This record gives sequence, C-alpha cells and structure tokens, in this order.
Amino acid sequence: MLNRLLDRLEETLVATFMALATLVIFAAVVHRYTSQIPALWAYASRIDLSWAQELCIFLFIWMAKFGAAYGVRTGIHIGVDVLVNNAGPRWRHALIVTGLLLGAAFTAVIAVLGARWCLFMHQSGQVSNDLEWPRWIVYLCIPLGSGLMCYRFLQATVRYLRTGELAAHAQTHAIQPLQEDR
Repeated sequence: MLNRLLDRLEETLVATFMALATLVIFAAVVHRYTSQIPALWAYASRIDLSWAQELCIFLFIWMAKFGAAYGVRTGIHIGVDVLVNNAGPRWRHALIVTGLLLGAAFTAVIAVLGARWCLFMHQSGQVSNDLEWPRWIVYLCIPLGSGLMCYRFLQATVRYLRTGELAAHAQTHAIQPLQEDR
C-alpha cells in the first residue's frame, strides 16, 4: 500500500512539475512577445512575470530530484554495467548488491546533509530573489528527493536479494543499423 502510494506520488509530482514549468515558460514567452505589439502593450505591461524564470528553475530542480528516484525504481537510472556484465555469476551478484548499497548510502548522506542545510536556511530566514519564498522550502527537495531515492535503492536491493531480478527498461538504440539496399 505504501509503495503504491509512493509510486503514484512520485509520478504525479514529476508530471506536475514538468507541466507547470512548461506552462510558466509558455506564458512568459507569450507575454514577452505580446508586450512588443503596440496594441497589446498597454495590457501586457501591467503583468509582471519577472519571477517566471526563478519558478521554472525551482520546478526543474524538484522534478529532477523526484525523477531520479523514479529512475532508480524503474531501472532507467544511468548506470555503467560493463564490469558487472563481464563478471562471473558470483562476482556479478556481489557487484550488484555493493552498487545498490553504495547508492543507498550515498543518497542517505545527501538526504541527511540536505536536511541540515534546510534547517540552516530556516534558521537564517533567507528568501529567494524574485518569488521571496523561504529558501528552506526551495531546498527541501534535497532531503525529500534523496531520501526517496535511498528508499528506492534499498527496495531494489531487497528485490534483487529475494528474486535475483533488477528493474529494467526496454532496450532501445538511438542509431539503428543501416539496411543494405538490394
């Protein structure tokens, strides 16, 4: 039940952040070009979208942090597996478990340090430049996203130890081999 809830939350957050960033950028671009049309300038000049760029940056950062956790869960996170694929079965198992546990440890450290940073930002009372949001809220994506990513690494480790399977995505090739003309 918890995993399904986290799965849905993860997917919803990533899609929502991406959609919001797209809409804000679209609105800012339309505003920029309509303000150059004399007939529309009187209306467009009343709207201040100076905060749009900062909001899009924040949305992209939050999307990336939760998108990375989604990538670990679905097996699409970037990995270099040349050594693992060329190792024997015993070494392969040890390398996979070690890699997953190191990923969990790294993201746990980032989550803890991110939480400490958010606490520092909260105590300092700093706000963002354009939106004037408390910086600790902006940086909250670091402990939340990294904590979720750590959980996904641990979840993948348990799944691998129980079943011997890793989450994997469909293999696709960016460059298709050329077919010879006959």
